[in-house]
Amino acid sequence: MDITISARRCTVSQAVRDDVAARLTDAIGKIGGRAMRAEVEFTAGEGKGAGTLCEVTLRGKGPVVRGTGSADDKLIAFEAALDKLDIQLRKAADRRKSRRGLRTADMDLSALPAAPVPVEEAAPAVPVRTVAGLEVAGDGPLVVREKVFEATPLTLAQALDEMELVGHDFFLYVDATTRAPSVVYRRKAYDYGVIHLNVAP
Repeated sequence: MDITISARRCTVSQAVRDDVAARLTDAIGKIGGRAMRAEVEFTAGEGKGAGTLCEVTLRGKGPVVRGTGSADDKLIAFEAALDKLDIQLRKAADRRKSRRGLRTADMDLSALPAAPVPVEEAAPAVPVRTVAGLEVAGDGPLVVREKVFEATPLTLAQALDEMELVGHDFFLYVDATTRAPSVVYRRKAYDYGVIHLNVAP
């Protein structure tokens, strides 16, 4: 399995890299045996005592699975991210067992299409740049992160599984039946909500 370890606004020593790679290799059979690639990213928090955020992403033939953890120590943040991955996979398995009327009995997680891999474009090395349709001059306060995804049409049940696995409160997808842009989201009063867009010609 390919393991990539990166850092933002901080440095990761070789000893920590070796320890993370060894622990991830040991744990991968328990939390995601079908994973072909693992990405570990450490991000230093802004401000004094903000700690370190660790994000572990598993990619393979099935959906992307992601877990995050935060702590003052990088290895503790990494362990928290691994624990979150395990929780995400257990929740997805429980959803499949409960069958809330959104999927058939023979569907399983391995049958889902692979989640899209984001394509990020590097910002031009010029003082004035265009980000998400806006011109930004210098190091202005505007921070926009733009991503482009290849979309595969999904059913509502598949979109719910994808949302659970990445650990977000919403998931944007293309409905497999209507081909309409849609968003499934977590509600406070109820389980889930879904929004479909009817695109005018």
